[in-house]
Amino acid sequence: MNGATMGDDTPLRQAKAFAIHTTLVEHFGAPTFTPGDDPVDELIATILSANTNDANSGRAFAQLQEAFGGDWEAVRTAPLDAIKAAIRPAGMYNQKAPAIVATLERLKADWGGYDLRELAQMPVAEARAYLTSLPGVGFKTASIVLLFCFNQAAFPVDTHIQRISQRTGVSPRRANPDKIMRIWESLLPPTVFYPLHINLIRHGRQICQAQTPRCDLCPLQALCDYARRAGEWRNG
Repeated sequence: MNGATMGDDTPLRQAKAFAIHTTLVEHFGAPTFTPGDDPVDELIATILSANTNDANSGRAFAQLQEAFGGDWEAVRTAPLDAIKAAIRPAGMYNQKAPAIVATLERLKADWGGYDLRELAQMPVAEARAYLTSLPGVGFKTASIVLLFCFNQAAFPVDTHIQRISQRTGVSPRRANPDKIMRIWESLLPPTVFYPLHINLIRHGRQICQAQTPRCDLCPLQALCDYARRAGEWRNG
């Protein structure tokens, strides 16, 4: 855990965060880390995933790979219109295509090619700082690469994790994803980041949904500020 300051209620938040983790493991099981895609593939795929759903970004990445034979050098040197056509399903292709090319330009200049495996040997803060210096790469994208490719101590926050963090009271109700990322990273040891991340997303998709949370089925009900307030309102 890092040294982020949470205030006088830090021990309570730590206890709640750990209870959420253990409860979700009991409910969903304990996901085991298996290395994901090549880190450059993961990086480009995550850039494509911004402001769209997994199906569309996955289709765009597959089309990009097919159009250029999985060769990032060919993508880097291709006409922008050809890249835009390949990634059109992801939306925002006018912004994403230049960001992908600029990112590949940086990788070529910094590493002599398209291999980010050396990030695994860097301290997390240094690796994340490097990734977020790339065009179109924010904390979430950088954390996804570090967690899913290397199982490093980074905790990506998507909309499901943001919603659950706010509802349970692990984070303030209006906290943004970057703040929520820092909160989780300060409260729990890195060994639980991967299974917790996976299980929170499962929970958000299946139970703690955005519009109609299924509080009656929720294993986190006793830990959740939202569920407590809803119960008080119903009983009030």
